[in-house]
Amino acid sequence: MTPPSPSGDILYIRPLPYGPAVRIRRTSATGEMPITAVLEVDRRYGTPREHQPGFPPPLAQAEGGTDAEVLEKLHGFAEDDQTIVRMMRERGLR
Repeated sequence: MTPPSPSGDILYIRPLPYGPAVRIRRTSATGEMPITAVLEVDRRYGTPREHQPGFPPPLAQAEGGTDAEVLEKLHGFAEDDQTIVRMMRERGLR
């Protein structure tokens, strides 16, 4: 598991074997309650386009009182490649 980014928006990131990365990103502003975060697959990860603006469609969303709480709710999904593939297929993203 990668530590949170300096900007604080990315709570978790894990590269997938075939190139993209699964990440959990906080979508609520700092100090806003409840804290919301989404699970997404960043297909630009590791490419020259990685830092261009835009966000992929969310696969799941969670709310909680702390970053750790929303991370805990989404982490199990983020660690399971089969679940990620299934979620992407269900949403027509793969």
